[in-house]
Amino acid sequence: MSTQEYFDHGELVAVLTTQPLDRTLDYKAPECGCFLGAYVEVPLGPRKVLGVVWGSGQGGFDLAKARSVIRVLEVAPMREEMRLFLSKVADYTLTPMPAMLRLATRAPGLGDPPSMRKIYRLGNAQPDRMTDARTRVLEVLRDYGGLAFTLKELAEQAGVTSSVVKGLVKQGAVREEDSPRDLPYPHLDPDLPGKELTEDQAAAVARLQAGQRTGDYGTALLKGVTGSGKTEVYLEAVAEALRMGRQALVLLPEIALTAEFLTRVEARFGASPAEWHSGATMTERRRVWRMVGQGDAQLVVGARSALFLPFRNLGLVVVDEEHDTSYKQEDGVHYSARDMAVLRSSICGGRVVLASATPSLESWANAEAGKYERIDLTARFGAAVLPEMKPIDMRAEQMQPGTWISPSLRQAVRQRIEKGEQSLLFINRRGYAPVTLCRACGEQIACDHCDARMVEHRFLKRLMCHQCGETKPMPEICPSCGVEGKLAPVGPGIERLAEEAEVTFPEAKIAMLSSDLFGSARALKAKIEEIAQGDADIIIGTQLVAKGHNFPKLTLVGVIDADLSLHGADLRAAERTFQLMRQVAGRAGRSDKPGQALLQTFQPEHPVIRAILSGDEEGFWKAEAAGRQAAGVPPYGRMAGIVLSGPEVGPVFDIGNAMARNDAPLRDVGAQVFGPAPAPIARIRGRHRVRLLVKAPKGAPIQDAIARWIAPLKLKGDIRLTVDIDPQSFY
Repeated sequence: MSTQEYFDHGELVAVLTTQPLDRTLDYKAPECGCFLGAYVEVPLGPRKVLGVVWGSGQGGFDLAKARSVIRVLEVAPMREEMRLFLSKVADYTLTPMPAMLRLATRAPGLGDPPSMRKIYRLGNAQPDRMTDARTRVLEVLRDYGGLAFTLKELAEQAGVTSSVVKGLVKQGAVREEDSPRDLPYPHLDPDLPGKELTEDQAAAVARLQAGQRTGDYGTALLKGVTGSGKTEVYLEAVAEALRMGRQALVLLPEIALTAEFLTRVEARFGASPAEWHSGATMTERRRVWRMVGQGDAQLVVGARSALFLPFRNLGLVVVDEEHDTSYKQEDGVHYSARDMAVLRSSICGGRVVLASATPSLESWANAEAGKYERIDLTARFGAAVLPEMKPIDMRAEQMQPGTWISPSLRQAVRQRIEKGEQSLLFINRRGYAPVTLCRACGEQIACDHCDARMVEHRFLKRLMCHQCGETKPMPEICPSCGVEGKLAPVGPGIERLAEEAEVTFPEAKIAMLSSDLFGSARALKAKIEEIAQGDADIIIGTQLVAKGHNFPKLTLVGVIDADLSLHGADLRAAERTFQLMRQVAGRAGRSDKPGQALLQTFQPEHPVIRAILSGDEEGFWKAEAAGRQAAGVPPYGRMAGIVLSGPEVGPVFDIGNAMARNDAPLRDVGAQVFGPAPAPIARIRGRHRVRLLVKAPKGAPIQDAIARWIAPLKLKGDIRLTVDIDPQSFY
């Protein structure tokens, strides 16, 4: 580290804090001095706040008034490439730097000194008596699969006092251990033998490893049909990164996927990697953060925010199921983890592998243009073959009122039950019914705080708003007309479909898979493992089941409403329907038994349905690309969404109209403004929402133009403005 990067005692340093300020603040370096990038604790008014030394102080004021850095934290300093990454993400997404720093320091207790601590795990003994509180503690420990908790974490997670935990320790039901804080992760051995690869896989591995060995940035699109063994291929790219002494990051779209994936990593490398996601304890998150910065975690498996961990030597980022919409953060900092993975790797000279059976059109177009290397896996691994796909024309089916499983699909499910095989019935709707209607007055029960209908969740005996999370008991009397006994569910959700399946197939064991039916991520993982081992005849699931799960006994997939997401204003509606249907169908026949996918549709001749059934993926992408190119929309044009919100609709619209009138900075770069208009969901959590859409040519400097456009705005009262560059949803 050069002397220019070190600041002596008393020198002025610029500190970026996590507080919502529009600039760095000047402080005197502490007595021990500090390095550029050091994590520090500084005084701000009466408080102590976290910050990072960002450079030399500006000065220009009475230095006698300058306050000193309180202390330098005992963690690895933020590297220059990480500071550059945060700055570039801030510029791209038009996010204030303090918000970026908060994203990069999302681990508790970073300032705590290394020391011994007490941790708590599940013990072997049974308590002499059980209470509700004791049961909750033991359930939390079981749900988290042996992970350690601090006393405070365990008590908070279980909703009990610390004395309940201590009582279980005395009984031997919970173990209390002394543990050094934040130990390095076990060494992963890249030279252990991997699985035997097919010729197809071996060729893909050779290309990825050759790219890894260059030590330069590059992105590869690994496109393989479901069940083709993409995971084995990119794990060999991880092995090559580890051999070179570099760190690797694998991003997964869904926490429920991590259990099976961790098992595969341990089998390949002899030890488990670090985990970073909402299912990890706070203690584990701090350990990951610190060890990644020290280089003592070789591989991290995580959710999108793992991209902002302080890697010391990041050589590879894998984005699995790269098309998945969960990679886009829709609140706080609006970023796409897929795109930011490419940015981060370009800065640190790392490689990126984007893996998917159904790539996003953006990645497909970048591969077509030669920006990304394209690597194809065309066959399923081993004896597995791709499922046969057929439509069920619902116009020709004799359906009973209030039912959604067609006679043709019922017959196919019964055949699988008789053979001892599994069937999956897929519907992309949580809850019991999407609408509750009064048959007396026609009122549809809506959320009090949002312009959205409340969804009945019969499992919880409540109505729920899927926008704000508000719930209320299921009423007996219509809140509009006061008539009793006339409220009726309209349309099916997963719970209503399960109810129908229980009546139709009384002999079958039925399992539901939906994110809202499980109290914890660990409980969801456990259910998925049970199903994979054959503990269900019929699986009823939402889009959660489309994300990479492997159920060896599953040979039939029935899609209840293949037309559900075909229509609407979303420019990606066709692409998402195509991806979802192909992904869901790919769950069938992944072992040695042939699979079949049946799509219930009222529009079997629709171009998207035809493309799904024919398997002509390239034809679909080319047609979709041509349509987008003609319209000048992503990935062949730029878009940005501006949402204004406030408690009163009038002032919000006034600002939107003023912005639309004063759009000169946008016209300067060839951009157009559409709106203002009420957002598709015009009120969320009591706040009225007005939307403007900016559309610009592909190469337009849209961020700079938007920054100049919104700079003069003076937002009064409780009015807020959010900018979403490259929006994925338009609600």
